[in-house]
Amino acid sequence: MKTPPNTRSISTQDWARLNDVSRRRAQALRREAITDFWRGADAAFQATLSSVGRSAQRLAHRLTHHGRGRAAQANAPAAQSARI
Repeated sequence: MKTPPNTRSISTQDWARLNDVSRRRAQALRREAITDFWRGADAAFQATLSSVGRSAQRLAHRLTHHGRGRAAQANAPAAQSARI
């Protein structure tokens, strides 16, 4: 990779200063990107938990309803046989 012509006129001290500034800026951008990533990941995780919670409530309701139906079915034949 060739060095662009305009950088040849930069002194060693200026080059070092620009390099330091660039590194600090890169670190700041990485921190910002990581923060944004985790914010998005957290939001997605919370949405998933909310959905899972609703699904669990629906399942619990269905199981309760199903259990009541099964109990009623189990008791029905015994009540009918007692009448006979």
